[in-house]
Amino acid sequence: MARTGLAGPVRVARWADAALGPGSDGATADGKATLSDATAERAAADLGLSVAQVRADWDTARLAGLVEVHGDSARPGWRLRAWDRDDSAVLRGWVALFDAWSLACPEPEEHEPAAVAEVVSAMPQVLSLLQLSAGPVPVEQLLDLLQQRVTELRTERCEVPYQPGTQRPAEPAAARPSVPAARQPSEPGARQPSESPPVRPDAGSPGPAGLAPAAPAGPVPDGSTPTGDTPLAPLLDWALRALASVGALTCGDGQATLTPLGSWAVWVKLEQICVAAQSPAGNIEQSAEDMLRGCAQLRPNAARAEYRAWLAARTVGGAVTELIRAARGEDALLRGLAFEALRVVGAPAEPDVRAVVDEPALRPYALLWLAEHDGIDPEDAHEVLTRDEATWLWVDTAAAVADHGEAPMLVRHLEAAVQPTVPQLLDEVRAVGHPRTVQVLVALAAAHPDPALAKAVRRAAFQVHTGG
Repeated sequence: MARTGLAGPVRVARWADAALGPGSDGATADGKATLSDATAERAAADLGLSVAQVRADWDTARLAGLVEVHGDSARPGWRLRAWDRDDSAVLRGWVALFDAWSLACPEPEEHEPAAVAEVVSAMPQVLSLLQLSAGPVPVEQLLDLLQQRVTELRTERCEVPYQPGTQRPAEPAAARPSVPAARQPSEPGARQPSESPPVRPDAGSPGPAGLAPAAPAGPVPDGSTPTGDTPLAPLLDWALRALASVGALTCGDGQATLTPLGSWAVWVKLEQICVAAQSPAGNIEQSAEDMLRGCAQLRPNAARAEYRAWLAARTVGGAVTELIRAARGEDALLRGLAFEALRVVGAPAEPDVRAVVDEPALRPYALLWLAEHDGIDPEDAHEVLTRDEATWLWVDTAAAVADHGEAPMLVRHLEAAVQPTVPQLLDEVRAVGHPRTVQVLVALAAAHPDPALAKAVRRAAFQVHTGG
């Protein structure tokens, strides 16, 4: 279903890849990632489509991550590259479009942005009800739930103290936060349409999936909210049409029904929320660097569970950027852990990992990650490294052990070297030029029980230190 639904955007994206690549005319003219008139007409002529259809498919391709626009040029996203060989790329592309449902269809212009934002924030509960119902749900029932959730959101925002027995002051429109009607899924801090909004501590006992409202609110015949004068029926109609346009649900005869793909997407989102809520070590709110430090003492399985919880609470692009930034730091332990976390990310991290292959400090880790991603057995992945790269990685790992491990671990680390003898290892370690070479050799000399070998290692450390 995802392939069928995105067939048109894929076609336009592949046309853009071939026609708008390096050396050709740019894709955009206004810096807003919209097709220029000339480019849209050219695409329509080449593909046998109308200009309007080309523009619609182009916008969908951008929302699904099939096309990435930088300035006035376009390039294919990783999902387009992996489209034919990786079903997960197809599903991730559709989920990205599902997350951006509020951008797929223009919101009603006559309603203020704050009201539209409230509906966007309340729609996860509507989608959860549709998913739990596993069948058609009357639109009137959805409207009732939407009214209740909007009432709850407005109650949570009210910060004006009042005494019991006095009338609660009405919240002026100017005091309401001006929230954009829709946010890009990749915007940091933006609420995804399928995330559950927070529930007040005094909300009482929630129903399934936290759908019960915190404040009682009955249906209103004219479709207006009990606490405001903004009619919600037109906004619900817009939201259902937008979700239908991305293939998440169908509407008809006064009822709405999730498609199998929409039901799966809502289930995945709910699962992600549950995973994020079950952060084993409680590092979900930490930065990537602090999270990795918190995972340093965990067993591999527990660390991976923590990585998954941390990733579930963030957009993929932002999380990968944070992990790469942590890997570039001076702590070699965090470098290794960052790439372990990137293994949990999987295919979406491939472009960013490939982009750091030419950075000496990250190259060995990136090559191993890419080898495993391409299907090479982890035990054989080291064969993709050259002798110098393997030696660099040995020194980097030794630096992590020296900083965070125990002396016996550093001694045992000698067995992981590709060189057959210690003298050969020392020669190649000195030649590879790792910035931590001296510290590693000094620590190894202090830890090794063999006086003769320790003396040779100290001599090598002195020679590196003096430039000999």
